[in-house]
Amino acid sequence: MFGEVFCQSFVDDSGQSGNASDDLDRRDVEIRPDLGPLANDSPTIRTAVATLIAPILWGTTYVTVTELLPPDRPVFLAAIRVLPAGLVLIVLGYLQSRWLPRGRQWRDLIVLATFNFAVFFPLLIGAIYRLPGGVAASIGGVQPLLVALISWKLRGSRSRRIDLAIGLVAAIGVGLVVVRPGASIDPLGVMLALGANVSFSIGVVLTKSLPTPENRLAATGWQLTLSSVIIVPLAFVLEGPPPSLSGTHVAGFAYLSLVATGLAFALWFRGVQRLSVQAPPLLGLAAPLTGATLGWLVLGEDLSPMQLLGFAITIAAIIYGATLTRQVVSKSSTPSSQRN
Repeated sequence: MFGEVFCQSFVDDSGQSGNASDDLDRRDVEIRPDLGPLANDSPTIRTAVATLIAPILWGTTYVTVTELLPPDRPVFLAAIRVLPAGLVLIVLGYLQSRWLPRGRQWRDLIVLATFNFAVFFPLLIGAIYRLPGGVAASIGGVQPLLVALISWKLRGSRSRRIDLAIGLVAAIGVGLVVVRPGASIDPLGVMLALGANVSFSIGVVLTKSLPTPENRLAATGWQLTLSSVIIVPLAFVLEGPPPSLSGTHVAGFAYLSLVATGLAFALWFRGVQRLSVQAPPLLGLAAPLTGATLGWLVLGEDLSPMQLLGFAITIAAIIYGATLTRQVVSKSSTPSSQRN
């Protein structure tokens, strides 16, 4: 049942993607007399909300890693996170359409797998082990600025000043939420967290730049599986055989791999392809907010007035990202409607 529902949500990403796009345009034309300008906005709002689910799930990573999983095994955790999720998504994608990568698609998937997962996950989990959750999350707050910089370097796309200003303010907001006075700062942990965010930001820009696969669900699975070709041997070399696992460990791995990785990244890549390049990093700020909220609810941490101010600033940045997305897609959808 889960597989059927999950595949159905990505039915427009199958080998019939061109027809699905035409059908979407036709639906826009059909409902426009009843809904007026909202006909263009509603699909985009749904995309933004679905994309927002991904960073909310990622925000649960810190609690999951520190409370449910074996300590001091960052590369092993990265391996067990990507491989099961990748295989499951490949199977679900195959049920959706019998698409397989061909030719240059393999090259694109390998490049994306490297930046989105093979480099990102080991660095991220290593940073989580060495830094307080707030410090690690605050470094992720610079991601909108990193994406703007990398997009300019790789695509020649200059962000508007207001977008850069919102990104800077958002980074400050995240810092107010998650960084506590007296938090210990490990220089290596900071370097790992910064490297993880640079890698992920490159992945966002490349995902937006490279051709869209006919089956995004299967392509996400192939990215995860290809990254495991790098991460799994690295885990054995650096950390030795896998540790013994308890039932709690298995449950934590299942959640982290299938939900916080497989489902989350399938939704995320779908959003990156459909939304403007500036929008996903702003939506991604929901991850540190979720982490701070879980710290308050699960770990009994307090929320100060300064943190609540940071929440307000960051939520405003997320809303701006969704508004920016709506404007961009509304402009791009007009020609499609006119063609029909």
